[in-house]
Amino acid sequence: MATSSARSVFMGPRLRRLRRDLGLTQADMAADLEISAPYVALLERNQRPVTADMLLRLARTYKIDLADLAGDGGADHTARMQSALKEPMFSDIDIPALEISDLAVSYPGMTEAFLRLYTAYREEQLALAERSASELTGAASSRGQESFDANDPVAEVRRFLAARRNNFANLDDAAERLAQVPSGPAGFIERFRARHNLQVRYLPPNVMLGSVRRLDLHRRQLLLEDSLDTASLNFQLAKQLAYLEMEDEIGAALEAGKFSTKSAELLARRALAAYAAGALIMPYSTFAKAAETRRYDLEALARQFGTSFEQTAHRLTTLQRPGSEKVPFFLIRVDPAGNVSKLLDGAGFPFAKHGGACPLWSVHGVFRTPRQIVTQWLELPDGQRFFSIARTVTAGGGSFGAIRVERAIAIGCAAEHAGQLIYTRDGHGARVDEPTPIGVACRVCHRPRCAARSAPPIGREILPDDFRTSSVPFGFSGD
Repeated sequence: MATSSARSVFMGPRLRRLRRDLGLTQADMAADLEISAPYVALLERNQRPVTADMLLRLARTYKIDLADLAGDGGADHTARMQSALKEPMFSDIDIPALEISDLAVSYPGMTEAFLRLYTAYREEQLALAERSASELTGAASSRGQESFDANDPVAEVRRFLAARRNNFANLDDAAERLAQVPSGPAGFIERFRARHNLQVRYLPPNVMLGSVRRLDLHRRQLLLEDSLDTASLNFQLAKQLAYLEMEDEIGAALEAGKFSTKSAELLARRALAAYAAGALIMPYSTFAKAAETRRYDLEALARQFGTSFEQTAHRLTTLQRPGSEKVPFFLIRVDPAGNVSKLLDGAGFPFAKHGGACPLWSVHGVFRTPRQIVTQWLELPDGQRFFSIARTVTAGGGSFGAIRVERAIAIGCAAEHAGQLIYTRDGHGARVDEPTPIGVACRVCHRPRCAARSAPPIGREILPDDFRTSSVPFGFSGD
């Protein structure tokens, strides 16, 4: 009796869902379990615990796996709730951890409803911030431009990712369930053969006609360009495997987005498939542990997992699974003209929504030192400090005459987390160099003595230069 009591658990809502899924009344279930109908009602209302003996009886009667029936005790919901309740708006409410756990276990439906509302709130806040930035910089100068911004599929997908801190635990979990698949091209190729009856073939670029990966279901072949490097080849194999074996998880994550256009939905689907591919190559638990052990050394992690610098940096931005969060990173990828082609914000960095970024940030200067890591402390006009790691990356190439695209990547975190990174250590603790004063964009940066300024800030009156020319591009009244 003592053993049964020790293993008792309250699982009323789960029991109720099980009964309804089976199409049973409380009287039906009571008859099956040889207990009274009022006792079933008490169990479903969490007024009686489900003992270990009752769990076994349920499992035997309805041919259900005991682990599936018992579940995780609401661990996932509990962790997600704890993460959401860290928001400043809840800081004045004393919510004990036990209460959060009780809510998640006893009322999973209400918990999920709260979490959906919270995610929708974050998406709306991000959209409002973008609209405010547009008005402030004067980028949305007409109703047509405002409408274009509101329906911009790229911006919509970025909000979708940012609202979820670029983490999709269901994809990570699904990838870890496939952990028995040997990593690397050989393991994936064998999986395609054994599980999907697909042969992997490598073809030259002139045969692939602009594709690097193509699934030919008619001939049961997966075709890949033969000039791909190992990291790119591995990623393309993993991405195709994600499309084939993680369709349900990708679809569930996609459904939560409620996208306004088909283009936004397709871009999000592609982003989720890429996320799943990264999770297959760099499983969450293994990668997160390695990242901490190696103090977020990007090059060392890339060698350990056989990934590129960019793939590794991207994966670091996803380590925000509720309950096992690591250092929150942001990532930006730009070309030599300053165009942003990738933006992932998990660290609260105020990226410019329109126009160019600050030229004093090293991400724009690393093109002069290709393939070399450049670190930099950054300080924004409001005093916020961040630590940035920038380096160039190359896409394309692989054969003589093939087009190569050079881009720069910056990955960084808030100053309070920088001490955990190998790049800030000199053997005696965290080293804080003199930060570079940067702005988000010239139009909203009010540093008057910036020689790199390209435009005056909004709201400042420019001084005439009839009698005096300043050493900086603009002089302002009151300075």
